[in-house]
Amino acid sequence: MVVSFPEHWIIITDIFAWAFFHLFISAICLKVPLAWFLRDQFWFRIFSWEKSGELWQRLFQVKKWKGYIIDGTIFLKKGYSKKGLHGIGLRDLMIFAAETKRAEFTHWLSILPAPLFFLWNPLWAGWVMILYAFVFNLPIIVVQRYNRGRITAITSELVKK
Repeated sequence: MVVSFPEHWIIITDIFAWAFFHLFISAICLKVPLAWFLRDQFWFRIFSWEKSGELWQRLFQVKKWKGYIIDGTIFLKKGYSKKGLHGIGLRDLMIFAAETKRAEFTHWLSILPAPLFFLWNPLWAGWVMILYAFVFNLPIIVVQRYNRGRITAITSELVKK
């Protein structure tokens, strides 16, 4: 710990710091042009071992709990809601898939500030903040990969026709 605060101030600081990081990173990611997410980039690819998203369903039963995840667009009043499809045409599905990339990117970036919490938290609490970053963000990342895997399979079939 670099800075020493009373315990109640550490908790308040943690809450406000996480709120700031989540909102700031989300706002920055909303500024990234959709065209960047429409491209086929390696780190967003759905790999064959993911079985078009079915791996995530088999491992984590995604369908049972994904509906309980709050869509981040309600906090910034901007963005693309991924609670449901906005259409079933090829373009609609491609945009939905691109927006799952934006959400995945946002949540990977949201893990990165976690080590900063060691600056004002005791060592054990710093590790709790690392755990929080993963426990909060990884389920959302899994949902994005699950949904994009399914949509990618559908769009691939539509393009073949």
